[in-house]
Amino acid sequence: MFSPLWLLLVVPTLILTIWAQVKTSAAFKKYSRIANSADMSGAEAAAYMLQGSGIEVVSSSETAKAQANAVSIESVGGFLSDHYDPRSKVLRLSPQVYGGRSLASVGVACHEAGHALQHARGYAPLALRSLMVPVATFGSNLAMALILIGLIIQPLHVLAIVGLLFFAAAVAFTIITLPVEFNASSRAKAALSNFGIIRTAEEQRGVAAVLDAAALTYVAAAAAAIANLLYYALLVFGGGRRH
Repeated sequence: MFSPLWLLLVVPTLILTIWAQVKTSAAFKKYSRIANSADMSGAEAAAYMLQGSGIEVVSSSETAKAQANAVSIESVGGFLSDHYDPRSKVLRLSPQVYGGRSLASVGVACHEAGHALQHARGYAPLALRSLMVPVATFGSNLAMALILIGLIIQPLHVLAIVGLLFFAAAVAFTIITLPVEFNASSRAKAALSNFGIIRTAEEQRGVAAVLDAAALTYVAAAAAAIANLLYYALLVFGGGRRH
């Protein structure tokens, strides 16, 4: 299904995605070498932010799930594998973030704590994204196979349209992710300053550099998803039947 149109629509977003990932990694590594004023680890900063916002930090996910406003924090392997799991109410932080005492560590940790606050406060875009996870996962796994079958086997062309709809659901998931991520970063930046974890304008710029670079990866992912959706739509409804 390759064509010059693919080069025009999709390749620029792939380049943007790679650039965003490189920028994020570079920002994290740079500000991992600069300590925060409070000398807190990422796990400590996240706990401090959550407790200061009325969320109890407990020792296990079982305890967290049993309480209305509780979250547990644990270390998980991988580089920048940090995430918040709303199903188990666990904040999982990579080793560099969990134990690191840098601007990058507290920035990333508090960003993930921002997701925990979104969950506790019933933040609508996060709730919508959570509802969309099964559909987006199913759609992304099945879409390409249906599109390919529908384009190759003409009597089954309707499958290509169904696959396109599934892929559109996955694209919608990447789009709704944007306000969720931006809001979590805003919560983190405010909490880091308000709670005295970072105390200077230079520290604020450092945290912003890390979080803004990370946000760019989500923008790039959404742009790539939209470009692919447009390309597949043109194949399905335009020249796809000639392949």
